[in-house]
Amino acid sequence: MAEIITMPKMSDTMTEGVVAEWLKKVGDPLKTGDGLIAEIETDKATMELDLDERMDLSNFKDCRILYIGLEKGKAVPVDSIIAIIGENGEAYEHLLGGATAPAVEVPATPEAPVATASAAPAVDTSNIKAEVIGMPKMSDTMMEGTLVTWLKKVGDSIKAGDALLAEVETDKATMEFDLDNFIDVTKYNPCTLLYIGIEEGKTVNVDDVIAVIGEPGADFQALLSGGKTASAPAVAAPVASETPAPAAKAEETVVISDADGRVKASPLAKALAKDKGINIAQVKGTGENGRVVKADVDNFVPAAAAPKAEAPAKAAAAKPAFVPVVTGEESYEEFPVNQMRKTIARRLAESKFSAPEFYLTMEINMDKAMAARVSMNEISPVKISFNDMVIKAVAVALTKHPKVNSYWLGDKIRINHHVHIGMAVAVEDGLLVPVIRFANTKSLSQISAEAKDLGGKAKNKQLQPKDWEGNTFTVSNLGMFGIDEFTSIINQPESCILAVGGIKETVGVKNGQFYATNVMKVTLTCDHRTVDGATGAAFLQTFKQLLEDPYKLLV
Repeated sequence: MAEIITMPKMSDTMTEGVVAEWLKKVGDPLKTGDGLIAEIETDKATMELDLDERMDLSNFKDCRILYIGLEKGKAVPVDSIIAIIGENGEAYEHLLGGATAPAVEVPATPEAPVATASAAPAVDTSNIKAEVIGMPKMSDTMMEGTLVTWLKKVGDSIKAGDALLAEVETDKATMEFDLDNFIDVTKYNPCTLLYIGIEEGKTVNVDDVIAVIGEPGADFQALLSGGKTASAPAVAAPVASETPAPAAKAEETVVISDADGRVKASPLAKALAKDKGINIAQVKGTGENGRVVKADVDNFVPAAAAPKAEAPAKAAAAKPAFVPVVTGEESYEEFPVNQMRKTIARRLAESKFSAPEFYLTMEINMDKAMAARVSMNEISPVKISFNDMVIKAVAVALTKHPKVNSYWLGDKIRINHHVHIGMAVAVEDGLLVPVIRFANTKSLSQISAEAKDLGGKAKNKQLQPKDWEGNTFTVSNLGMFGIDEFTSIINQPESCILAVGGIKETVGVKNGQFYATNVMKVTLTCDHRTVDGATGAAFLQTFKQLLEDPYKLLV
């Protein structure tokens, strides 16, 4: 019986592999002692793929390479289909329903002609009233997404204004995938969800097939095989039936709100439950129609575990009873890396190891800024924070030092004439950088209101792509956490990032006299490819002058 060969995991850190060289071609025989089929390039080294180490080739009477599904030099994720082996002349096409790569047309040997999948006639899909839906690119840096929850099931209708298909976790946030923003669903009458190609909780690359929509009865199987193909094995979701679902385990309290067995919960509640290691199905929902919300997860108390039976009493020890015996049990928790953390790791590692950074630290006297803030808050419609004053001062300073407000683009440097300030916001899953656009043109009150709104959206996972794209300079403030001084990693392609510490009361000296004063330390991280030391220092001098004489921010 034919057998699928997948990309093997040849190291503990390997996530994808490249076929460096095929050592066999379609039709070549395979036998015990001669099972080398390819050279695989992993994240560690180039290694040989020997089928003798993975299976017993003697189980086949006349074992052959029936199909090769990956071109030399191409990379695919671990467990993707790369080949099929079986007995000479055996049919294998039924195994390719979930193939992750198109067939490679390789000529068969004269003595053992074998038809490859690429020899099949092309399928005309132009008249099929259906459409393949791929994983959407919901941010400028998104490379893959996780299907958190399906909001529709196979057979459900999709209408304009009611086209929410799923909740998708990107590298920035968990967002709703609304088909109305991508296609015109009214061109199908009626528009129906025909096929689901990915299970909840699974991660796939951008543009990989996740569903098919169209008119009932449309031949979507022909569309999948003859049109776009998923790069991960497709999983057809079963249509809900009247057959009761298997009973939950006795020790679990399962709360089900939908007829198809899906737990209704907000994206924030699901993310919070995942972080806390709580089974969301055990949480009773108090939201609309029993929907689990954040408060339900916060207040959830798991059922008390049954106490362990006490060990039999030990015989009296020879040592005196007063000698203490210290015991303990080693334990730990592991959590899968989410898409946001993956992107933070990838982008900041790229920045740290590619940009020649240098750091400039300056101390700023905040006495006048503190007094001015008190006066401004007496008339401001919103409360102005020191961070708002920092953002405004940075924006004004950037207009005077445009080289700091630049991008490194490899073969060119872009000087931005607009000032979009990114403000780093810590969230449960990592770090987001919402953007205050044209900050140099806005008043302190406007900046304060916008910063509060964006910060709230970031913490509640309500940011949209327009809220975090396009920043030309970033401010990272840890002063509210009691941090005096730190350095930040540049958010490329930006040229600089400003790390802001807390305001600290200290003792100053003037004309031989001691006095109490308040200072704040800031550190500017610069990419030396675009910003020189003198340029960065001049920017900090202007920034310092603006905060030490804050009335200049109002001009």
